[in-house]
Amino acid sequence: MASVPALADNFDFAASGRRVLAVEIRGLEAIAARVDGAFGQACRLLLATRGRVVCTGMGKSGHVARKIAATLASTGTPAFYVHPGEAGHGDLGMITDADVVLALSNSGETDELLMLLPVLKRQGNKLVAMTGRADSTLATAADIHLDVSIPAEACPLALAPTTSTTAALALGDALAVALLEARGFTADDFARSHPAGTLGRRLLLRITDVMHAGDEVPRVRAEASLSEALLEMSRKHLGITAVVDDDGRLLGLYTDGDLRRTLDDAAIDLRATRIAEVMTRTPKSIGLEALAVEAAQLMEQHKISALMVVDAERRVVGALNIHDLLRARVV
Repeated sequence: MASVPALADNFDFAASGRRVLAVEIRGLEAIAARVDGAFGQACRLLLATRGRVVCTGMGKSGHVARKIAATLASTGTPAFYVHPGEAGHGDLGMITDADVVLALSNSGETDELLMLLPVLKRQGNKLVAMTGRADSTLATAADIHLDVSIPAEACPLALAPTTSTTAALALGDALAVALLEARGFTADDFARSHPAGTLGRRLLLRITDVMHAGDEVPRVRAEASLSEALLEMSRKHLGITAVVDDDGRLLGLYTDGDLRRTLDDAAIDLRATRIAEVMTRTPKSIGLEALAVEAAQLMEQHKISALMVVDAERRVVGALNIHDLLRARVV
């Protein structure tokens, strides 16, 4: 293990951290003051493009450009990242004449980016540059320049990109969110591009995706005995059974909890008692077209652990319990 420098013994790490954050906050405030007409022009250009937004940059600017591309793509603006060095060796073929290029360079003099300018201009690509120098080669060559110059880097040596990368990242977020709002992008739209995430599951997963259907649904007729109902519950392993009429419409529900209450009554004869006498009448149910998250909310609201799924005629078409929702990671 490497030895700890003697200076670290009495070093105030918290004070250093607060200083960095204060410097970066001042940098963001400086950027916010310059979100003006050029920002609006860039948004309109990105919104109107028939192609994609191609984000590019070298080094730390490349990492920021990659993140901006990911944020744009997940919020409704088709975008991807191209490494400028690789672009000069064949990846330029990924960029079509319908695309807009968003190039990041704090100095505005990154060789790998400048090398691409003649090709992009000849192809007719619009160029949005995000730099810290308005008089740089990249800034002056761009159709729209976004000034991300900052008062100071948080690095005390003014060497490591710190405030400058934070500023570029934040302005990229501002572009993505402004475009999101202008498009009328909704939570449902977001979920469609994040189907594996928690939000995607909550907004896309439907009752039909998690419910038990067909022969897996526990149900008995109203004239069935309590013992017959218990056998049905045991066979279907859901801890419930629906009680239905001759047309399959939901009349009531019998659950494990109902069974415990029934057994407390010594006068109950399991074979002679009809399920209709001990079932829960007008039970909570959910429609076939509902989202799985709506079932979770209904269970939580009414402190229940299972639901029958019914169609528009209240015919029982499915069943689910809290374990089905847990397995689907809806709750």
